[in-house]
Amino acid sequence: MLTVVTDDRARELDVRQAAMDWLDQQPGEHIDYAWAAKFEYGGQRMALMTQQGIRKPANLSAALTIRTAYTPPGGDRPYEDGIGPDGFQRYKYRGTDPNHHDNVALRRAKELNLPVIWFVGVAPGVYEPIYPVWIVGDDPHALEFTLAVDASQRLISPAAVTDVDTRAYVERVTKQRLHQRVFRSQVLLAYEGKCAICRLKHVELLDAAHIIADGQPHGEPVVPNGLSLCKIHHAAFDSKLVGITRVECGSGRYNDHLRTRRARINAEGADHLAMTGPFDAS
Repeated sequence: MLTVVTDDRARELDVRQAAMDWLDQQPGEHIDYAWAAKFEYGGQRMALMTQQGIRKPANLSAALTIRTAYTPPGGDRPYEDGIGPDGFQRYKYRGTDPNHHDNVALRRAKELNLPVIWFVGVAPGVYEPIYPVWIVGDDPHALEFTLAVDASQRLISPAAVTDVDTRAYVERVTKQRLHQRVFRSQVLLAYEGKCAICRLKHVELLDAAHIIADGQPHGEPVVPNGLSLCKIHHAAFDSKLVGITRVECGSGRYNDHLRTRRARINAEGADHLAMTGPFDAS
């Protein structure tokens, strides 16, 4: 794609790079409104998030960030953002007017080939920043934009995804870059940043493991289907050296080592779980 470089676009790019560099220095894995409001550019405060889904600061010509609010498992999402038939992620318009100023601002980011930052809700008031993200499609009839969540996806036109292999590749990248990162954030928050078995607290050494494997029925990347495991116990879980057994806990009693986990997932309607090992898949 050929993009004409102008002074206006150069400034827009500089703001975005400064914002992403600033996010790289975030003190933790997640951010909230208060922290996102502290970003400054050129000595001026420029909040990266507002209550609106699409954020265009007054001194920019295109949207800088987009936001998706957290929806608990089983809750009704205000916007049906999801993966399209081509494997690319979709982001719904604000409202039903394609010419609403927020939609125009995000469309302008597409026209100028500018990256945006996507704040995805992983808990009430807590967000996982995904960046850089590019707007690569615009469908006024479906009231949605098409997103490239990885630089490799920019090399593929959504309209050109006509074969199964390309579609599978694009969807795999979308899930790895977006869905798995959000899943990990949500699971680690549910476990308070600890391994469910050994209680290790170093988040850089923790993974979000699927209880039911991804791609299997009910194997969705949602908190009730997740375990926070250190890398050693994740490998043991994948090797079936430890496993998950459903247990009846009608009296409300359960093992101490999963107390925090169970209290949280029980509120979301999940069955109580217990660790066992070695695990017999039969």
